[in-house]
Amino acid sequence: MIAMLTGLLLATAAGLNAYVPLLALGLLARFTQLIDLPEAWSWIASDWALIALAVLFVIEVVVDKVPALDFVNDIVQTVVRPASGGMVFSAGLSSDTVSVADPEAFSDVSFWWPMVAGIVIALLPHLFKAIARPVLNTLSAGAAAPIVSVAEDTGAVGLSFAAIIAPLIGLVLLIVLTWVAIRGMKKARRARAHRANSRRN
Repeated sequence: MIAMLTGLLLATAAGLNAYVPLLALGLLARFTQLIDLPEAWSWIASDWALIALAVLFVIEVVVDKVPALDFVNDIVQTVVRPASGGMVFSAGLSSDTVSVADPEAFSDVSFWWPMVAGIVIALLPHLFKAIARPVLNTLSAGAAAPIVSVAEDTGAVGLSFAAIIAPLIGLVLLIVLTWVAIRGMKKARRARAHRANSRRN
């Protein structure tokens, strides 16, 4: 169960930022004893992978905080984030981490179902983000873009490290983030409806 929760949290983080959970896996596997990646995913901790992911992460961080560019970025990331979700779900599920007592339990599972599960899981927060961001940008004249983006990046970092170190705490964090996101979206919709009514009157 803990292994599944680890995969769930990593895939959800990928839906917010595709590169954060991959970097977390790679860096922790490379420089700590907190996670031991299976051979099939050991490339994530290689020099070239970490450098490439770091560069892509920096680009994502900058672009995602610029109104209009964030919308274009979300379109591009419709492919990237789910793909990352599939990879980190699979890697996390079969890794030896400080919180997974029996990593061998998933050593012989099919390659495809964890990939598909991770893709679907990552797609959900990505779609929510892609739908909510234009609304928030319109209501705030673009001022919300960097604030929301920082919150998303912070959430992705928190979920990624919690997935490996303390999945149950990560689950609580995920519930809180989901509640905050849904509540924020409802407020944004009410504000947009109020603005539309004011213009009619």
